[in-house]
Amino acid sequence: MAVGVLVLALLLAMPLLHLLPAEHALHVTAYSLTLVGKILCYAIVALALDLVWGYAGMLSLGHGLFFALGGYAMGMYLMREAAGDGLPAFMSFLAWNELPWYWYGTSSFLWAMCLVVLAPGLLALVFGFFAFRSRIKGVYFSIMTQALTFAGMLLFFRNETGFGGNNGFTGFTRILGFDITAQGTRAALFFATVLLLVASLYLGFRLARSKFGRVLTALRDAENRLMFCGYDPRGYKLFIWVLSAVLCGLAGALYVPQVGIINPSEMAPTQSIEAAVWVALGGRGTLIGPLLGAGLVNGMKSWFTVAFPEYWLFALGALFIVVTLFLPRGVVGLLQRKSS
Repeated sequence: MAVGVLVLALLLAMPLLHLLPAEHALHVTAYSLTLVGKILCYAIVALALDLVWGYAGMLSLGHGLFFALGGYAMGMYLMREAAGDGLPAFMSFLAWNELPWYWYGTSSFLWAMCLVVLAPGLLALVFGFFAFRSRIKGVYFSIMTQALTFAGMLLFFRNETGFGGNNGFTGFTRILGFDITAQGTRAALFFATVLLLVASLYLGFRLARSKFGRVLTALRDAENRLMFCGYDPRGYKLFIWVLSAVLCGLAGALYVPQVGIINPSEMAPTQSIEAAVWVALGGRGTLIGPLLGAGLVNGMKSWFTVAFPEYWLFALGALFIVVTLFLPRGVVGLLQRKSS
């Protein structure tokens, strides 16, 4: 608890330190703030995946799709802000004369936030309804989620779909009328990310310690016995699946204005597989563990992609093998073992 409070205090202090003059000894640079903000967004994705994998026993290899959909919804608003009364830059380049119908209303921040929730939420609802009704589970469920995100990536790569093709969205200038690169704006976005992470963690703990959470763990450990006791697992699965997708969408919406770009590579299957590594490394079914895993893996990735970029995927694969063989309960399990 004390360590968690200390980490939260440091995270809340970072945007304030960013507002200090650049020559101040305690000044936090824009690069550092953006890097940590990006990792915090990934930590929310890890927590969301832990809800469906660690507690409900459903390994999703497609959560990158929900993350990207939330990012694209926010990106549409930011592109409209940058374009003013005209069309977004990539549409002008492609000689389009008018906005597609699904872009209507995206100049409104409130509608964009609705899309951030609705796009991943409705997709998860439809997919989950048919998957759980057909009682698809285990490796088949994982393969279907990976196929879903791969199909989304291929769709968004096409220029005619109206989402910027392989370049995606970039060149953002303003959000809610404020300069998106200003110190105050960066600090506010980082602060919002911390609040979303804390709220997601609180919600996760409340669910895990409730009767609903106990049913989820029973669903993970012995679904047939749970059904024999009179429970219908489909509703429980669908609720936690949709909630997890919405959390990913919100994380994506905060990721885009901080990083400054969103493109179909966020939907690549490798992105979703990395998220599974975060959860496995930290310790699934713990909520805190996936946050640690996301921080550790993405910290390593930031170093590897600068020092040894061609070896990162090999390092990631080796890390997953080591965790599987020697740390079945992740870092949290290792710490618990040492403290006992």
